[in-house]
Amino acid sequence: MSEFVLKAPVGSHATGELVVTSPIDIQPANTSSRRKRWLWQAPLLTLLAAGGIGGFAYFGQEASQASVPPAAPLAAVTVSNPLQRDVEARLGAIGQFSAVNRVELRAQVGGTLSEIHFEDGQIVRKGDLLFVIDQRPYEIKLAQAKAGLESANSRLELATNQLERTQALRKTGNSTQELLDQRITEQQAARSAIDEAQARVRDAQLDLEYTRVTAPFTGRIGARQVSAGGLIAGNRAATSPTTLLATLVSLDPIYLDFDMSEQDFLKFQRQRQKQEGPLDNKVEASLSDETSYGFQGALNFLDNTVNRSSGTIRARATFKNSDLFLAPGQFARVRIGLTAPTPALLVPDASVLADQSAHVVLTVSEKNVVVPKPVELGDLRGGLRVVRSGLAPTDRVIVDGIPTARPGSVVDPHVEQSKVAWDKTSSE
Repeated sequence: MSEFVLKAPVGSHATGELVVTSPIDIQPANTSSRRKRWLWQAPLLTLLAAGGIGGFAYFGQEASQASVPPAAPLAAVTVSNPLQRDVEARLGAIGQFSAVNRVELRAQVGGTLSEIHFEDGQIVRKGDLLFVIDQRPYEIKLAQAKAGLESANSRLELATNQLERTQALRKTGNSTQELLDQRITEQQAARSAIDEAQARVRDAQLDLEYTRVTAPFTGRIGARQVSAGGLIAGNRAATSPTTLLATLVSLDPIYLDFDMSEQDFLKFQRQRQKQEGPLDNKVEASLSDETSYGFQGALNFLDNTVNRSSGTIRARATFKNSDLFLAPGQFARVRIGLTAPTPALLVPDASVLADQSAHVVLTVSEKNVVVPKPVELGDLRGGLRVVRSGLAPTDRVIVDGIPTARPGSVVDPHVEQSKVAWDKTSSE
């Protein structure tokens, strides 16, 4: 028996070797005998080789077809129609609270600070005693002024008596007219001296009162700038530097100052011209750690000029602060209602995508194809964004699964069922 080993050609899909066993022994013999055997064995070997290679190619093709991965499933997204609600047009800004009244407490008389009657940061009432400056020098000054007044009264009494005697003598001819005129002048000078002495008494009394520094209004006092025993410089006329004692700010009511852009100012003014009846100047505010606008105030001031450098105009609203929770210097978000509620469309703010200078919302067509739509946006309402134009109420907006959605691709949409949650947030 003889064996033949057939190998697949290089580059074919078949691999391995084919062993063919021939029933005819190939013995070394003469050349003519081997040639004769080869002549009838060659077709058989060719047939066997062709069948082996074809078999290997078939099995290789089956393996290649089995390695092709199956088609990927469609991306699943959640869609919902825009929420339709009646909303009013608003203006938004960032503002800062400030005190209606703010004063620097300074000494109007000099001396040694003897008493302090408050704690730093305390709420003080109008008329409360805050500081006391050593009163003894001013008590002495007042006593001197009162003594001067008594002396002036005595001189007036003397001048009056002398005038009366001179007038009596003049009637009998025992006095001259010149002496009578002199007595009249002396009495007038004595009266003027009394007026001057009375003024000195009032001045001394005023200085004595200024040694007691009281709160001019109710508010919160700041940190003291002086200590008891320190020397205070004071001057009522403010012709020389005076000592700052402390600062006092009022808290109820309180101002909220903010700037309106020129564009917003134009919208506000045009709306005021259209509005019939009394103007609603309601202003709402929200602190930095709040999501709702729980503070209600009223617009009470618009500046008379637009700032040329910033293109804004200063506005101010007044808020009640009976619990003294708000403090000057705090920042707050401000919004002002411009129009009456009108129908509008709202979508989740997370479903709005930025596209360079524009904004788009991904929607799903009737054939489940992702279609981006450019939109014009309004303000934010409790997590929902007002869409002014670009959407229809019947559009199916992608609200979940946005990262897997590609414009032009086919998706598997699922309808959003949580519209109740949208209704709750839209009221904020």
